[in-house]
Amino acid sequence: MRALLQRVSRASVAVDGAVLGDIGPGLLILVCAMQGDTEATADRLAARIAKLRIFTDDAGKMNRSVLDTGGAALVISQFTLAADTSRGNRPGFSTAAAPDAGRHLYEHFAGQIQAQGIATATGRFGADMAVSLVNDGPVTIWLDTAD
Repeated sequence: MRALLQRVSRASVAVDGAVLGDIGPGLLILVCAMQGDTEATADRLAARIAKLRIFTDDAGKMNRSVLDTGGAALVISQFTLAADTSRGNRPGFSTAAAPDAGRHLYEHFAGQIQAQGIATATGRFGADMAVSLVNDGPVTIWLDTAD
């Protein structure tokens, strides 16, 4: 699985003008299931994200996790994280999980983030979403379970 994390002051997602998810301080997590990913892959990624120390402590050092800060997570499916730009000018997405598997793993992943004790909001799988955020820092981290 691939995830792009953004530390945010706030973030929200809307579909057709209706807000589906809205958080205050925490993480915006853009996530993509790849071919071959399993629930175990999603579990490991969720556990890693929950413990990743990218929030500042009292000394101003990145030494606290989203769990430590009581922050929330907005989890958005984004198959374009699977983009292969190695050939031509149009990205290919053939390494992304098939839609049914992708939906299942996205929903499972979001559930695992919530199971870690993090207040979790989500978008809608496969929808054209409008995502708004205020990046805090800015801090943006790329994770790939294949690495």
